[in-house]
Amino acid sequence: MRVSLFDFDLPEGRIATHPASPRESAKLLHITPDALNDKQVSDLPSLLSAGDVLVLNNTRVIPARLYGTRGEVKIELLLHKPLPNGDWTVFARPAKRLKPGDIITIADNLAAEVIDKTPSGEVIIRWQTDDLVAALEKHGHMPLPPYIERADEAADKQDYQTCYAEHNGSVAAPTAGLHYTPELLDTIRARGVTIVYVTLHVGGGTFLPVKAEDTEDHHMHSEWGEVTAEVADAVNHAAGRVIAVGTTSLRLLESAADEQGVLHPFCDETDIFITPGYRFKCVDCLMTNFHLPKSTLFMLVSAFAGLERVQSAYQHAIDNHYRFYSYGDACFLERQDG
Repeated sequence: MRVSLFDFDLPEGRIATHPASPRESAKLLHITPDALNDKQVSDLPSLLSAGDVLVLNNTRVIPARLYGTRGEVKIELLLHKPLPNGDWTVFARPAKRLKPGDIITIADNLAAEVIDKTPSGEVIIRWQTDDLVAALEKHGHMPLPPYIERADEAADKQDYQTCYAEHNGSVAAPTAGLHYTPELLDTIRARGVTIVYVTLHVGGGTFLPVKAEDTEDHHMHSEWGEVTAEVADAVNHAAGRVIAVGTTSLRLLESAADEQGVLHPFCDETDIFITPGYRFKCVDCLMTNFHLPKSTLFMLVSAFAGLERVQSAYQHAIDNHYRFYSYGDACFLERQDG
């Protein structure tokens, strides 16, 4: 499909730079095949029924943006993903100034050696520290998306993290989950909804623009995910609907499901790319934020609910002053079959 089909105009003032407070006060657009209904995230329990299974991504965002120097040159690093040997691929600025053997100094106890560059322009680095996690917590910055044009603040360490984050590994938040609070989760459970957790570590590639003119020519970055046997069993025996919270949860579930819709345990990389025409195997409903024009996430949502329906919903959101992107409002979509 032509990538231009997924373009739309968004007024600059619609981009959220801070989250709603409290979290569940954010707007929620309920998108059905026949109607658009304006609600709040606090109304979400009323959209759920006993027997439904709600699937959340419990990845934890690491402070993945770092500022350092190579000699006199200032270098910005955004971690992308770890490699099996302990090295990391990163997005570096300016990458053209780096070559193998260069040392990037972040702090007295944190430096990295440039090992190589990938064909897609990422830089492979090897850390020179005994405890990377502790070093990142001390010297790293929360990796706010590039369209939030401000420096990270102290509040972002909590705001850009779900309340149920558990496993370190993401360099971008699973943003639909940012709307949840422990109290909202308790209310959902009280309705007889089963809540389960999968893990998909979101890579920096989620923000890369689609440069191809046709979706067939776009290459997706892979991300590591895990679905346990217990979660697979809960989803397979759901008495109601399977509801993915976030495109990350949906992509992982669809990666782990077979053609008959049976979910299997999964622990691997996935580079699934979902565009209109895809037949969904496992997920019935999706809660997600509003996404960038021409992005793979907007394509996924269009596949799930229908391109024309999603275009209409986005225009409704723009006209009614919904807040867009990572810190913005959300929508709850019912799958369009056929």
